[in-house]
Amino acid sequence: QVQLVESGGGLVQPGGPLSLSCAASGSIFRIDVMGWSRQVTGKQRELVATIPSGGSANYADSVKGRFTISRDYAKNTVYLQMNSLKPEDTAIYYCFANIRPSLVEKNYDYWGQGTQVTVSA
Repeated sequence: QVQLVESGGGLVQPGGPLSLSCAASGSIFRIDVMGWSRQVTGKQRELVATIPSGGSANYADSVKGRFTISRDYAKNTVYLQMNSLKPEDTAIYYCFANIRPSLVEKNYDYWGQGTQVTVSA
């Protein structure tokens, strides 16, 4: 079984920083892409940032220059550093990872449980 466990999130004032982390554990042979999405109630989930194994990060236009995604390959962990936060960044943030559990299996997408980020004065 593979699990993604998120931490971080919470309430922050506009303009402030906040960081999220997400650790993958369990049966893991290889992790390809890791990333973050977010969802506001009643709206579609939005892709925020992705980082492929050994590749360059990609960001949604709405967060470019403010958010930074990174990975710790040894810890199977992905991070999202969010700076200059805006009220419109308020959402539930979900991490995801495309993981091959074993050499003989194909890749599957796994999701974290979600963590609330609220940007408000």
